[in-house]
Amino acid sequence: MFNPRQDTWNEHFIWSADGLSIVGLTTIGRATVTALVLNRERVINIRTADKAIGRHPPAGDLI
Repeated sequence: MFNPRQDTWNEHFIWSADGLSIVGLTTIGRATVTALVLNRERVINIRTADKAIGRHPPAGDLI
């Protein structure tokens, strides 16, 4: 599992081409996405709304 105190986000995750889904790049990233269900429908809907008003994706994250 990803540990934000020890791991760097950009080493383990990127955003999908549309910027709405989190893609795990490493075993740690993929396990975290699966275990926490980071791309469930409700979260995708929130990201879509945030993207429409320029609040998503967070600054510095890779797409």
